[in-house]
Amino acid sequence: MNIKRAKEEIKNTIEAYLLKDDFGEYVIPAVRQRPVLLMGPPGVGKTQIMEQVARECKIGLVSYTITHHTRQSAVGLPFIKEKDYGGSRYSVTEYTMSEIIASVYERMERTGIREGILFIDEINCVSETMAPMMLQFLQCKTFGNQRVPEGWIIVAAGNPPEYNKSVRDFDVVTLDRVKRLDVEADYPVWKEYAYRERLHGAVISYLDIRRNHFYRVETTVDGVLFATARGWEDLSQILYVYERLEKPVDAQVVGQYIQFPKIARDFANYLELYYKYHRDYRVDEVLAGNPSPQAISKLHFAEFDERFAVMGLLLSRLSEDFRDSWLEDAFVTELFGRLKALGQKLSGSGGGGEPAEAGGEEGAETASVSVAVRIRKERLLAEERFERDRAAGQLDRAAEQTGRRLISWLGKMEGTSNFEEVRASFTKEADFRQSLIDGTAKKLECAFDFLEAAFGEGQELILFVTELTAGFFSAWFIRENGCDRYYKYNRGLLFAERQKAIHEQIEDAKDKMTGAGLG
Repeated sequence: MNIKRAKEEIKNTIEAYLLKDDFGEYVIPAVRQRPVLLMGPPGVGKTQIMEQVARECKIGLVSYTITHHTRQSAVGLPFIKEKDYGGSRYSVTEYTMSEIIASVYERMERTGIREGILFIDEINCVSETMAPMMLQFLQCKTFGNQRVPEGWIIVAAGNPPEYNKSVRDFDVVTLDRVKRLDVEADYPVWKEYAYRERLHGAVISYLDIRRNHFYRVETTVDGVLFATARGWEDLSQILYVYERLEKPVDAQVVGQYIQFPKIARDFANYLELYYKYHRDYRVDEVLAGNPSPQAISKLHFAEFDERFAVMGLLLSRLSEDFRDSWLEDAFVTELFGRLKALGQKLSGSGGGGEPAEAGGEEGAETASVSVAVRIRKERLLAEERFERDRAAGQLDRAAEQTGRRLISWLGKMEGTSNFEEVRASFTKEADFRQSLIDGTAKKLECAFDFLEAAFGEGQELILFVTELTAGFFSAWFIRENGCDRYYKYNRGLLFAERQKAIHEQIEDAKDKMTGAGLG
């Protein structure tokens, strides 16, 4: 299965394991809650989906890479305890609490979240002395004599033997006690993630053309050569930074992340063309509605790879605006909710648009103090909630950015004496949000103008619409704000897909008839 389906399976498992009956007991008792064993190639996203699952299920997450631990840190240290058995006193060996189990309790105390996931990575790559402990962990949910707290679900991840020489096979007894999910690399699923995480446009457009280069592992006389999803994502980050620093990126730089020389050289060559197309076509001028006639003519007669690269450039630039619009909308929406609640509190205390109980200057002063005090309390509350959610791993990068902006905005408003000033400041934020959306909508229309001028109403427009549909932020923007030409070409895409499906059904029917001797 792909990583997206694996994520859904893990979420379903968590919901099932944490379901309680009318008496507050888990419907599936802990002894029947099989640990999830996630098996798949390295760098495919196993660790990242655990962070996403914890956030979306609003539960805790404690994550360990077990190969970094010794037997003592995982199991605990032995100590001698005196006990009475049958009237006689004996010295008995017990163990201190495992560092891993202790981390679960610490997470519960720090965040107040009582249920969660204990994620153990590379579980089948442990040393010989650790192997029995891992089997005990999967079978009995204990480290030494310490049990994983109730409400905490075990998810373990490992690599198949073809990717790691240190892999140890699990026996049937262990495998019969786990819920195993086998994951494979899947580019279309990863591409959805890549759009949402704003990976570099060159990476996405290159892999669209060279999909067989997305995930490759080969063993040669020179060693293991590989290109992984993790490698492409890390390469994307360094591309952005090198662009800001105006540093060149060649095959040697690419090869530090994509350790498959042939692929690294191919991408480096493509990247050089990608930057060349950016200069030749002047994407910012295109999106401003000022494309040159030479750029339109050049694209019209270009080869497929060049056409695809240029569309990738347009999408990459538009994606920045789609994402900025989404972030601004999220901030303004959050701010509106907070200020609405704050306004209601102030109205009740005489600090909002309502007159205070005391009259004259005394009433005005009371209202002023009330506004300042309430805003300060709201800022402190926002800070407390932000730190708690961040400690619990409940914030992704976008939510963290929105939270920081909210705290900063409320901090700037603390000296405000009148709630009308707060409203006026919010109106400026709302107006900026609308101007950002309007500007992005205009750029999208300019992109359609340019592509129609180059291709008419050809298949390139349908391909462009397909990419807009695949992007999280572009799909959100169009859903919230509309785009007539998107809907026009999307209907053409749906019609083409329906025709293709009908044609395939007819061909299947013909094959069945022929097989039955009716053709």
